[in-house]
Amino acid sequence: MIEESMATASKQRDVRMTGRFMITGLATGHAVFHWVMQSFVVVLPEIQAAFGLSAVGVGGILASRELASGIIRLPGGVVADVLRRHWGLLLAACIFLAGLGSLAIGVSPVYPLLLAGMALVAMAHSIWHLPASASLSYHFPERRGLALAFHGVGGSVGDVAGPLATGALLAVLGWQGILSVYAVVPIFLAFLAVWAFQNIGVVKEPNDESGAQPSRAESTKRLLANPVLWGITVVRGLRAMSLVALVTVLPLYLGNDLGMSPFARGFHIALLIAIGLVSKPVAGYLSDRWGRKQVLVPGLVWSCALALLMIPFDHGIGLTVTIALLGLFLYPDQPILTAATLEIVGDNVSATALGIATFVSFIMSAAAPLIAGGLYQGFGMGPTLYFIAALFAVAAVILALLPLAGRQEQDRPG
Repeated sequence: MIEESMATASKQRDVRMTGRFMITGLATGHAVFHWVMQSFVVVLPEIQAAFGLSAVGVGGILASRELASGIIRLPGGVVADVLRRHWGLLLAACIFLAGLGSLAIGVSPVYPLLLAGMALVAMAHSIWHLPASASLSYHFPERRGLALAFHGVGGSVGDVAGPLATGALLAVLGWQGILSVYAVVPIFLAFLAVWAFQNIGVVKEPNDESGAQPSRAESTKRLLANPVLWGITVVRGLRAMSLVALVTVLPLYLGNDLGMSPFARGFHIALLIAIGLVSKPVAGYLSDRWGRKQVLVPGLVWSCALALLMIPFDHGIGLTVTIALLGLFLYPDQPILTAATLEIVGDNVSATALGIATFVSFIMSAAAPLIAGGLYQGFGMGPTLYFIAALFAVAAVILALLPLAGRQEQDRPG
């Protein structure tokens, strides 16, 4: 009886480590972050009016978000690897801090407090990705791209639902009230996450019969000397620049130039991400089968072409369709880039590698909203879209030249 009770208890504990539970839990947490952050994008015109900001000033808000995300990633990756056995608490703390940041934005009477709240949400979201992505990579090595894609789908659900809900709520609530209400959910979920992710960082040590495993310091030195890692990092940075530039100017263009209602604006922002709910797992699955580069390069070329098509199709149904098609690969590329990064590093420095790669990409992307805001304010939407398309094009060329392994080479034992 005692043994049966222990076995039953073990099964109950183990349910948290099953693929379905782990991926669903991490995807849910990811959705919360994106709900708050994408809702913030929808209310940028209201924030611009409330604080009397120029387009460059609006870009400064998102630039501060990118800087905060990047600065925390570099030490965060190292700390996350050291605290691997405490990843559950780290993930729960990230959700809790996102709630506090949303509350700070909602009650902010002054611009600096708004920036501080935005930075807090951004840093919590940035740290979340390190243990979440590294744990999925470890637990699902044969379906790494698909697992990371489903985690990304959670973010996309928040990206779609958040703008739609926020656009509708703006009819009855002010933007500060909406973001204050949004703070309640992550604070509640943080306590649930303590239980749900308790053992997510507990992994088996590798059994290498050929000798001792390299130390964390040696592994870190090796990854820093890897030119392919730096190539992927630059691609991540260019891709991040193009995305942040787009989400900076698009809501301003929809609200100020086209005069869209808050709900219509939220609908179009959501539409940019909605198609990724389907295309993201498909792209992840195909990258598992064919290889990362074989999916990423055509996807970046597609994003470049659709950004250019937004110039002639700048209003009406043409703009709506173009935005939807742009979303086909705008967000699905990120989990594939993460999978490509994790495949060239060891498990003991996986979070460190992600921290380094994303630190550089966030620092690069911090300049994009300021440049995009300046281009939009001085020259309009057309030249801004040329800038965005050029970033996608350069990223595609660099990635095409990188010697990334195909699917058969990834499966081959080293």
